[in-house]
Amino acid sequence: MEHPLFSLSVKKDLAPFEYEQGNVKVKITPAATEGRANVFDRDILIYVLSQLMAAKNDGQEIGRRVRISAHDLLKATNRHTTGQAYATLRRALTRLQFTQIETNIHDHGLGEWRSISFITDARIVKEDSTGRLLSVELEMGDWLVKAIENKNVLTLHKAYFQLRKPLERRLYELARKHCGRQDVWRIGLDKLQHKTGSTSPAKEFKRLVKVICKADEELAHMPDYCFRLQHDVLEVSPKPEFLDVYAESTTPVAANSIHLSADVYEKAREVAPTWDVHFLEQEWRMWIDEPPQHPDAAFIGFCRKWAARRGKA
Repeated sequence: MEHPLFSLSVKKDLAPFEYEQGNVKVKITPAATEGRANVFDRDILIYVLSQLMAAKNDGQEIGRRVRISAHDLLKATNRHTTGQAYATLRRALTRLQFTQIETNIHDHGLGEWRSISFITDARIVKEDSTGRLLSVELEMGDWLVKAIENKNVLTLHKAYFQLRKPLERRLYELARKHCGRQDVWRIGLDKLQHKTGSTSPAKEFKRLVKVICKADEELAHMPDYCFRLQHDVLEVSPKPEFLDVYAESTTPVAANSIHLSADVYEKAREVAPTWDVHFLEQEWRMWIDEPPQHPDAAFIGFCRKWAARRGKA
């Protein structure tokens, strides 16, 4: 989330992109046919990573190759499941596979150059008689799997997938990364534009941010955080319900040693309809500060509270 690896353009973005912050340098070369991976393509990675994290938290071995339900992926990421879904998903996977990222990595005074991609292989399985999508099989970049292994991943509110403006999504990502649960996070527009990767003129960028902040002030449509523009400074603060769900302590425990029964997930879907139960499980395991006496009941209670605090949609 720190660096703008994904394009904010909803059109085919064929322009190379370069970014530099501190000692970190990034050069992104778009896929030749479909252009650079964009913020909506990122939804696929978010969903897959959440499944891998849930599996790891359950004590399962995880690797680079993962197979998931195509229908669950499309529904969870707020995509259509109609006949156009196959072509749309195929283009997104092409961008994720062939967008090339060149970067230097500095660690303890040593520099390392790497050329990486988000996924290295992709396969979509269809039912020939109807064309219905059955499954998606991906081979993730090893750097993404290492992020899961090191638990260097932040979860996102489900409403993130309902944000239709690319800049809204990027602002939320930065808020999740930099604000977290502190009272307020402030950033000047010049630095903010750099972090978003926006290529708009400064005046237009300010207008776009102002529109988002005004809509959030009137409709509170941005998840988890309030966004307010004060002159040329963006102020971000967590919403009360975001803090309430997490309560006061998020000290991690030995989450892998806590096991849930196989039938608890169906109950979780009943109390928190439309929510991804594996996403909720990940949130719950990050939230608990001591092993519960009755894990199933504790998890269901968390899901019920989550749905009540954040709404069922």
